[in-house]
Amino acid sequence: MVESKFYKKKEPQHNNNLKKHIRVFITKVLLTIIVTLILLIGFKTNLEFKSNFNKYVYNTSLPFTDFKTLYDKYFLGTKKESNETKEVFNEDLVYTDKSMYEDGVKLTVESNYLVKALDSGIVVFIGDKDKYGKTVIIQQMNGVDVFYGNVTSSVNMYDYVEKGSLIGETIDTNLYLAFQKEGSFVDYKEYIK
Repeated sequence: MVESKFYKKKEPQHNNNLKKHIRVFITKVLLTIIVTLILLIGFKTNLEFKSNFNKYVYNTSLPFTDFKTLYDKYFLGTKKESNETKEVFNEDLVYTDKSMYEDGVKLTVESNYLVKALDSGIVVFIGDKDKYGKTVIIQQMNGVDVFYGNVTSSVNMYDYVEKGSLIGETIDTNLYLAFQKEGSFVDYKEYIK
């Protein structure tokens, strides 16, 4: 059989997808290796680099939302048509009473109240916090860390949650909220009506 010079054998679509995934994986591995080597060389050769690294990485809150934005833009992350996010639950926060509590506010809600994300962000903590009980902390895209206390979690660490999506439900009739920006707690009245 004679092959025409105009006839090209077409590769199946799944081979192209596989090659793309392998290429993305290799790129991520190589970037990880490069960053690790740079950090190790910096630690070994410069004590000031090591102390600055410890200061900014271990003693301050990392802006995971900034990393996500960069990843989405440059490293084949999720692409959005617009900067606006869609709400899953569109009702406002419903509570019968509110009072100051520690660094935030205590809201009286219905038993097993479904807690929604006040804004889009990344889950940076799930666990117990003194005086707040079981807590989920979401670092919002606007740079504010929101503590949702007394909540059983329906999300996982480093999940990206959209505004209005389910975080969990309250353990009883109390929901504790606290808002932290750049390491300092801020007044809840800016964020809760």
